[in-house]
Amino acid sequence: MDRKITKKRFTWQRLLLAGVGLAVVGFLVASIWKNAGTSRLNVQSERLMVDTVGQGTFQEFIPVTGVVEPLRTVIIDAVEGGKVEEKFVEDGAFVKPNQPILRLSNPDLMVNYLNQEANIISQINQIRNTSILMEQQSLNLREQAVDVEYQLELNHGRLERNRSLLKDKVIAPVDVQEMEALYKNLKNRKKLLEATIKKDSAYQSLQQQQMSSSLDLMERNLAITRQSLEQLTVRAPIAGQLSGLNKELGESVARSENIGQIDDLSNFKVRVRIDEFYISRVFNDQEGSFQFAGKSYALKIKKIYPQVVNGAFEADMVFVEKAPEGIKRGQSVSVRLELSAEEQATLLQRGGFYQTTGGNWVYVVDPSSGNARKRTVRLGRQNPNYYEVLEGLQTGDVVIVSGYENFGDKDELVLK
Repeated sequence: MDRKITKKRFTWQRLLLAGVGLAVVGFLVASIWKNAGTSRLNVQSERLMVDTVGQGTFQEFIPVTGVVEPLRTVIIDAVEGGKVEEKFVEDGAFVKPNQPILRLSNPDLMVNYLNQEANIISQINQIRNTSILMEQQSLNLREQAVDVEYQLELNHGRLERNRSLLKDKVIAPVDVQEMEALYKNLKNRKKLLEATIKKDSAYQSLQQQQMSSSLDLMERNLAITRQSLEQLTVRAPIAGQLSGLNKELGESVARSENIGQIDDLSNFKVRVRIDEFYISRVFNDQEGSFQFAGKSYALKIKKIYPQVVNGAFEADMVFVEKAPEGIKRGQSVSVRLELSAEEQATLLQRGGFYQTTGGNWVYVVDPSSGNARKRTVRLGRQNPNYYEVLEGLQTGDVVIVSGYENFGDKDELVLK
């Protein structure tokens, strides 16, 4: 007897097929939900430059261009004007201290010197004559004083004898009275001469001081004029190389006119130009270095010129040790000017992306998908090689550092 077989509605094959279908649908829904609103751009990976974020030693520095100059330069000016009579050296020559460079002539200065010299000689002769006259007057007064003293002693003896004779009534009283009057007159003359001699001595002392002062002043004026004559021969103040000497024989040179300069080539400095952006971060004794002939030479800032010209200011840097052999004046060098000390930091290589993002975001490669997604970051200091990473990136992250100009504002880059 046949029996009707009932077909099962849910077999294991159908359940398996349904599970697979649901899984596919779920994956598609999840993918659509995950990628909803995400903008993408296909990019050829071989055109990109990437860098792996890492830990390293960071130092903030800037490259600046410097020009080698002599450490010491002395400007030569003509102290007195005149006409060039003789040139002892030519431009570019090496000179020694006090070596003659030019000889000028100045007839007016010479006449002035001769007039002053003649005036001084006349004044000296006048002072000598006055001194002789005062000495003669002083001698005359002393001679009169000696004569009065003698007359006093002589009349004092006579007066005493006459007084004795008057007691004996040998002479008349009138003779004694005349003798006493003469003696009194001599005493008065003596006092007057003593006062006159005292005043004359004080007057002569004052006169001598005044004449000596006047003579000293004239001699100093003559010495200044003589020095001016000597300065008509222009001499080298220091040893070094002469430059800028373009005066020719017969050419007139004005007072205080520049004649040239002498550069002391025994040591050098480097004058660097620095962008005005760093003017508040540059200070004296700040260090730097540059490469020359395969070696590194340390420098430090000695002087800062605060004037900003064409967006930059200048500073003089001197060598910490001796200047390198073979370096020349006017030679250009690239100096690494240090703005901070060395320290450990998270580093990202410099690249063109910064011009687009301002360092606010970057594309980071996702190792699971191989694509690069936009990520917000915060960068700090920088040097010509690296940026200092403050937030948003970890060691080992792979970042696209080349320019982002062609990516627009896409959220994700699909790397091919």
